[in-house]
Order: sequence, then structure tokens, then C-alpha cells
Amino acid sequence: MRKRLPAETFDIPIEAVKSGLYSDKYFTRTRSILLADGNRNRVLMQVFCRTKGVLCGIDEAIAIVRTCAFHPERLEIAALYDGNAVSENETVLTIGGDYSSFANLETVYLGVLARGTSIATAVREVCDTAGDKTVLFFSSRFDHYLVQSRDGYAAMVGGTRLVSTDANGRFFGVEGVGTVPHSLIAAYEGDTLAACEAFRKHLPSSIDLIVLVDFENDCVKTSLEAARRFGPALWGVRLDTAGDLIDRSVKGRGKGSYGVCPELVCNVRKALDSEGFRHVKIVVSGGFDADRVRRYIEEKVPFDAVGIGSSFYKKRIDFTADIVLVNGKPCAKEGRHYRPNPRLTLA
Repeated sequence: MRKRLPAETFDIPIEAVKSGLYSDKYFTRTRSILLADGNRNRVLMQVFCRTKGVLCGIDEAIAIVRTCAFHPERLEIAALYDGNAVSENETVLTIGGDYSSFANLETVYLGVLARGTSIATAVREVCDTAGDKTVLFFSSRFDHYLVQSRDGYAAMVGGTRLVSTDANGRFFGVEGVGTVPHSLIAAYEGDTLAACEAFRKHLPSSIDLIVLVDFENDCVKTSLEAARRFGPALWGVRLDTAGDLIDRSVKGRGKGSYGVCPELVCNVRKALDSEGFRHVKIVVSGGFDADRVRRYIEEKVPFDAVGIGSSFYKKRIDFTADIVLVNGKPCAKEGRHYRPNPRLTLA
């Protein structure tokens, strides 16, 4: 058992949610009808996951009900925990009480569960595949900035502890990490070493020096230059060659020679090792997903960490909510029924 994140963690716009601004219209109209007709029937709302995955968003879903329902103290909520593995059609949350007090919240808490679980599951798949390789959540640039805290939380529930923005790490109190970017190199007129010198001069030594080495499309040359200049102070190099380019060191010219291909990673590792820079780690990025990570591991491509962006947003796991009991008696649409889950705990 663990403590759930408190409701104030999520900065929920309580009055806007209570007003129905974020709810499907038929739910707000349902609440209006129930109130106008004096219908105070007690229901059990059952929420289930349509696909197996890593549950995330449950603490926020509970927080939404506890802060945005009308008379939430009269509701009984039972739920699993963020990070729990869930199976297809498993009940993850139940809400019991006067339906008119929370009818307008279904859209909101289902959306929270869907997004969080989708990201957590996608990250877990990569982390499990990567084994002892480090996985970095570099996805924030691919979606709206206001979702960064929740997405970073989901990524950490999924298994990574390295995120790219401070907002990503806010719920866990973790700072974002990063490399010497292309833009800084460009600001120093394309001189990667000059950008690294400025990075090291003006930032604390506690921040690892990780250099993007593809600015000139010659990762071997730039990696060696950085290693020779910074020695033990160089934590790693990041290969991020564009998918429509072939690095100068790559001899092959086939489909598998573009971008951060296995040959390029091997070339950089071999070059670094040949000059005694075995401590320098290799970070790969650019179009990676679980399948590509699996392939590189099977082929024994010598990378240490992988940065992943948009592919973490491609998995979709949906949730459905149904009333299954009314005044303690079975009442559900055809094909649905009450499925108690002994793993649920009162929230």
C-alpha cells in the first residue's frame, strides 16, 4: 500500500470542471434532468480498461471526483493504484452514490485515465525491452505544453526517471535533463567544441556533459574531438542523424544506412574505444520505438541510452464507464455487468 498523490498536486480547475465545461454535453444534461426530476437513485459506476497495460491517472481521477463532485463526502470510491499492471476488461475504479452528484465528471476522469495509461504503458514496453539501457522521455515537444507534468508523471510511472523538462518531473520533484543542443552549436557558428566549452564554463559541473555530435554529419570525427578535448568530463555523445541522411562514416548505402543506423553506432563505439574513451556513453535518438530498440539489442548494437519522442504518444488505451448497480440491484446495458475486483481499495 502507498499514499496517493493529494488532489492539490494536479491543479484541477475545479469550478470549470464542476460547471461541465470539459464534459460531454449529454452528461451535463443528464445531471440537470436528474436534479429537476428529484431522482436521487444510488448507483455503482464501474470503470474498466479495454486493453492490458500499466495503469496511470487513477490518483488524478480520484482527485477529480473528490474535488469536483457535488457532496463528494457521500460517495464511496474504490480503485487500483497508479503503476498497477491491469488486464483487459479489468475493473480499475468504482464510484458509488447519488448519480446526480457526479454524472458530469465521466468525460474528465476517463480522459485522464486514457492518456496516463497510454503513455505509462508505452514507456514500460520500451523500458522492459531496453533492459539495462537508459530510456529518456523526450516527448514534450510533440504535444501541448500544459500536459507536460501529467505526461512526465506517466512516463515515470512507466519506468523512466529521465525527462526533458522540469514540468515533466514536477510531480516527483525531478529536474529535466538534456544535451548540448544543435541550436547552441549553431549559435557558436557550427563549432561543436566551442558550444561545449561554453556549456561546461557556465553550467554546474553536476550537469552531465552530453554532446550532440551530428551537426556536421560526421559523428565519429565530432565524438573523437569532444572526447579528446574533455576526457573524463565527457559523459556521453548523442547520435541524432536525420533519417534522410547517411553519416560520412557509414559505408553502406542501402535503406538501413540512413539516420542513426547500427553501422553508425558501431563506428562511433569502435572509434572511441580505440583511443581509450570507453567511459564515454552513446545515446541514440531519432525515430526510436519499442520494436527498433528490440532490434538493436538483438543485433548487439552498442548503445547505452535511448531518447524517445513522438512514438510514446502513438499507443492508445481506452477506458469505459458503466452504471452496473442501481439501489444495490443489477442494472446495466446489455453486455455489461458488475465485475467486482478484490484488488480495489477504498480511496
